[in-house]
Amino acid sequence: TTIFILVIISGCVEREKKNNIEEVEVMQNISISAEFKYGDVIPSEYSCMGKDISPELSWTGIPEGTKSIVLIMDDPDAPGGTFVHWVLFNIPATTQRLPKAVNKDKILDNFSRQGMNDFGDIGYGGPCPPPGKYHRYYFRIYALDNMLELLPGSSRSQVDSASKGHILAKGELVGIYSR
Repeated sequence: TTIFILVIISGCVEREKKNNIEEVEVMQNISISAEFKYGDVIPSEYSCMGKDISPELSWTGIPEGTKSIVLIMDDPDAPGGTFVHWVLFNIPATTQRLPKAVNKDKILDNFSRQGMNDFGDIGYGGPCPPPGKYHRYYFRIYALDNMLELLPGSSRSQVDSASKGHILAKGELVGIYSR
């Protein structure tokens, strides 16, 4: 004879909230648009082989209660690990687009603050992979329930750390580029 034992555990399980800016548990309801579509090639105008200017970006789906927006652009396929191309934070919650060729000032006209990229510069640094295979470039938008108390020129890791526990929603757009 075979005996089957069924154990049922009931109760409330409290899930640990994951606060890292990279966690996927955050609702992804922000939609991002650019000149290129998700998964398409980024026009060379936006790369180090072109004008090295930022593309126009627009987004929808910023939830109620958002106090600021963060934009991070990075390349996870870089030879030395993830390479940060753009850090922009404290974008006003009412902002729905960034124009083409955002200037490289530490503080923009709308009081957004730009961080340091891995080129060692403030502002946008376009795709510039070593010759060969395509690299993926992630443009991520995060809606936060606060303003970040960080200085212009802050690093991506500082922005990640300050954003922990404050992310209401996120969205991403991925483009590819090779040279």
